[in-house]
Amino acid sequence: MMQVKMKKSVQIVAGLCVTLLGCCGLGLAQDVTYNFMPGTNFSQFHTFKWVTIPGGPHPNQITDQEIQNAVVGQLTGKGLTQTQADNADLYVGYQVALDQERQWNAFGMGGGFRFGGMGTATSSTITNGTLVVDIYDAANKQLVWTGRATKTLSPSKNQEKNLENLNKGIAKLMKNFPPPMK
Repeated sequence: MMQVKMKKSVQIVAGLCVTLLGCCGLGLAQDVTYNFMPGTNFSQFHTFKWVTIPGGPHPNQITDQEIQNAVVGQLTGKGLTQTQADNADLYVGYQVALDQERQWNAFGMGGGFRFGGMGTATSSTITNGTLVVDIYDAANKQLVWTGRATKTLSPSKNQEKNLENLNKGIAKLMKNFPPPMK
């Protein structure tokens, strides 16, 4: 029974990653935030290495690679060079999470609920997904930038559309890396 739940969770996470950031082309807004270590001189970083952040669920290999490609594309577009060497300036990785909420919809008839009328209520489950990209200073192993995108999920059956939306969402997420300097 536990394996079935775990397998279902991994399948949901796989779908999450492809659709999480897919809202740009659909008119739905994802909540994107970022934070960074004050005083960090981001101009000193020139190379990065992709790393797996242990402990968090990751999607299937295809979706994992699509997420990596989208993030790598953003970083290389900002002038950083990807390397496999351990002496990279930055380590980059991601994590995903799912949160399910119960939504109640009430429908009134006649005078409504307040005035003694009859009505019904239905519930549905809403799945929210979060993708977090973390960037570490490799020299001192400290987190220097983190970005988070959260969205209510509604996957499309069109894989090309999902990939296009993923790329748009990652671009929105990585918009403030490096952070604007004052």
